[in-house]
Amino acid sequence: MSRAFNFSAGPAMLPDEVLERARAEMLDYRGTGMSVMEMSHRGSTFMEIAARAEADLRELMGIGEDYAVLFLQGGATSQFAMVPLNLLGDKATADYINTGQWSKKAIAEGRRYCEVRVAASTEASGFTTCPGPEALDLNPQAAYVHYTPNETIGGVEFPYVPETGEVPLVADMSSTILSRPVDVSRFGLIYAGAQKNIGPAGLTLVVVRRDLIREPRAGTPTMFAYRTHADAGSMYNTPPTYAWYLAGLVFQWLKAQGGLEAMAEINRRKAEKLYAAIDGSDFYHNPVDPACRSWMNVPFTLADPGLDATFLREAEAAGLKTLKGHRSVGGMRASLYNAMPEAGVDALVAFMADFERRHG
Repeated sequence: MSRAFNFSAGPAMLPDEVLERARAEMLDYRGTGMSVMEMSHRGSTFMEIAARAEADLRELMGIGEDYAVLFLQGGATSQFAMVPLNLLGDKATADYINTGQWSKKAIAEGRRYCEVRVAASTEASGFTTCPGPEALDLNPQAAYVHYTPNETIGGVEFPYVPETGEVPLVADMSSTILSRPVDVSRFGLIYAGAQKNIGPAGLTLVVVRRDLIREPRAGTPTMFAYRTHADAGSMYNTPPTYAWYLAGLVFQWLKAQGGLEAMAEINRRKAEKLYAAIDGSDFYHNPVDPACRSWMNVPFTLADPGLDATFLREAEAAGLKTLKGHRSVGGMRASLYNAMPEAGVDALVAFMADFERRHG
């Protein structure tokens, strides 16, 4: 069997070692005679799996005990509603920074529950850059400030963490979590869908400062209250047990690679290789301000869009999968999450050079 290099924006590649471990434990997890997906979430075996996953995540990210770690369902998109429902308190307004399609979706949902102030927007630039710190018009009376550190569709990434003072900073880290170290203490709440750097689709991580877990907005469904899940250890109802288990295997794999400092160096190097190939050619183009280019999602276009279908077909034949860009941007997009090996980027760069030689 030959494994392809899957450049999908999500669901994305998982490390081979993780999949092999899961395969070995599929029918009989450590002598139990059961697969993890068959176990009671309240049984001692799964409780040990869950506890280790949380402990490993806390170690990797440096998460203190003043933060709760929640393993939820509903995808990151559900957090667009859960954040205002839980964090507004007695306030009626929140600040949002608009840098792309996922920011816009969060803003639209936030407006269902409060007055949304757009503290900065790069829509006029076609979402090809991010606002500098001096461009942020922040309200010190806001309930929170929400931003998307990395926009997967546009390939735009903040090179800094906004300073919001006493106002809690909320980050949708779905596409950057675990790709490098992060100072969790600068955030009130971090959330992330699992299907990029954590594990399979179906799991959502929330890291929330405990003082922000309070009485939610009146009428909030029980399952949309952070308190519900924090009080029940993320087991108020049956959680996505197998996705939780696989995420735990990914956390163990990350520790074995040297942790997030080591992953940051690898990810930086992968991105630099691909951007160098794009910038060194008149055949390929990346539209993003170089100061705000994403390490995780690299969109690029061909000089002749008429060659797009040929590029994708030949790339697929070469084992380079899922390179088609988002329909709103066009062209190509290569996602370089943690599980994408450096060899995959090398293969893509070599293919791009050969394609340009033959078609340029």
